[in-house]
Amino acid sequence: MPGIWAVIVAAGRGRRFGSPFPKQYTLLGQESILSLTLNKFSRHRLIDGILVVVHPEDIELFHQSCPDFSASVRLATGGDTRQESVFNGLKALEQDPPSSVLIHDAARPFIKADVITRLIEKAASGEASIAATPVVDSLKFSTGMIIEKNVNRDGLWQAQTPQAFPYEMILSAHRQASDRNDFTDDAAVAEYAGHPISLVESGRENIKITTPDDLILAKNMIKQTDTNGYLMESRTGLGYDVHSFEEGDHVTLCGVDVPHSRKLKGHSDADVGLHALTDALLGALCEGDIGSHFPPSDQQWKGARSDQFLIFARDRVKARGGKIIHVDVTLVCERPKIGPHREAMTEKMAEILSIPPSRVSIKATTSERLGFTGREEGIAAQAVATIQLPANEE
Repeated sequence: MPGIWAVIVAAGRGRRFGSPFPKQYTLLGQESILSLTLNKFSRHRLIDGILVVVHPEDIELFHQSCPDFSASVRLATGGDTRQESVFNGLKALEQDPPSSVLIHDAARPFIKADVITRLIEKAASGEASIAATPVVDSLKFSTGMIIEKNVNRDGLWQAQTPQAFPYEMILSAHRQASDRNDFTDDAAVAEYAGHPISLVESGRENIKITTPDDLILAKNMIKQTDTNGYLMESRTGLGYDVHSFEEGDHVTLCGVDVPHSRKLKGHSDADVGLHALTDALLGALCEGDIGSHFPPSDQQWKGARSDQFLIFARDRVKARGGKIIHVDVTLVCERPKIGPHREAMTEKMAEILSIPPSRVSIKATTSERLGFTGREEGIAAQAVATIQLPANEE
């Protein structure tokens, strides 16, 4: 078992959380808290393996809540305390030991990739280190809800996880501390064994979800962060396209073939709705327009279905760590009537973009018999796309 392993501590019962089942299996967005945490380590380029310490009664719950990881992580069963659970996890790696381990709380799903990297570098050099954030609030001491004294916050840090160690160092430290059960984290265990611990500054976003209020905060955070825990920013793009009519028996609009007395003229299938939306997404990305990626002079696009252009734009959003939040297309024409086909168009665009239909808006209007659309010489479309991209991507 070479390299670096993450030991994720998920054996707690979460009694302060007020849930009928352990908090780490609660949904946060579309995934469980534990699954989101596992994602952070499974996607990190320096992590070679993951071991999850679960409660003996939660093994089936783990497989139900983290189906993407059922076959890719190892499991160990926890003990009566966090300290004992970690020790069980470390011993489970003993037959083929890694060089370093990162020990992390299951209920901290917002750890950033760069913090993991810095901790790994410390462990690789033989150091023990922990993620921590400096205390910024004023501190008061009280035993009965009356302030008894102020506490100087200078030099105070709030300990977090991951906590990283050379494997043999932390395993030996846990053996030495096995006659006690009052250590609240692994840094305290290592200190008890005489090892100095260094700090790796993390952010305040690396919260441990402990109470229902924490879950509310986490739900808001997940809407605003990418998979590495970085804040997202919103971008909006505008697209416009127009195609004239020619002889034919249908038009293709927003991915749906609609019967009509004529068809739209174009190098591809002339889907004016998808063309406008593709340009809107590319505009939000600041990556040119549809013509710069699929030039009409290129014969390979002659007669092509326009959904592949939209798929390209969708995949560009994903490649930059972004997500599509909402799209809105307005079709301008006298005929054909859009209303009877609106639902099919909505479903088709949602399918192409891999987003829920509730995030797709399709509208239609006429130009009151004015202009080329009013004279039924063609169809125009406007589109607006809202996406989120990592704010730090540059």
